[in-house]
Amino acid sequence: MSYVPRMMFFTKGKGVHKDNLTSFELALRDAGIADLNLVSVSSIKPPHCKIVGTKEGRIHLRPGQVAFAVMARSATNEPNRLIAASVGLAMPADDSQYGYLSEHHSTGETAQKAGDYAEDMAMEMLATTLGLPNDPSLAWNQKEEQWKLSGKIYRTQNFTQSAEGNKDGLWTTVVSAAILIL
Repeated sequence: MSYVPRMMFFTKGKGVHKDNLTSFELALRDAGIADLNLVSVSSIKPPHCKIVGTKEGRIHLRPGQVAFAVMARSATNEPNRLIAASVGLAMPADDSQYGYLSEHHSTGETAQKAGDYAEDMAMEMLATTLGLPNDPSLAWNQKEEQWKLSGKIYRTQNFTQSAEGNKDGLWTTVVSAAILIL
């Protein structure tokens, strides 16, 4: 039996509760994936794997089903603490090749900064497999331009959820996930 996902969707959510685990559950509910048995997998976007919207993806999943996920998660009970969970995606121009997903779990970063970082990690992993140079001295936007000009990287993006810790010290959890569908 082949376990190569044929489609995937991205989702994100936030939860707040006095208990850490319950805040995580509420974040999964907000993301629309709490009813699944999630199995964490490493960060490969399979060749020919179609990216669909959350509603379309959910049609193919039943409550209780085991679903493979690439998930980022961050939590705090520190009042006003900035947290973010981001999944970055880098896809090659040739859809018969695999792409990369990356997870970034952060504190003290804006959604923009966390998302850019996750996207950059995915792009760097993909670029090195495509034979493009990895020059750590280049700034992110210089690398991005260099890799896009090569014509080998088709698209990069990120899916990020951020939040500030609850002002009263309740647990705040954020999740971002790529759900892979067989």
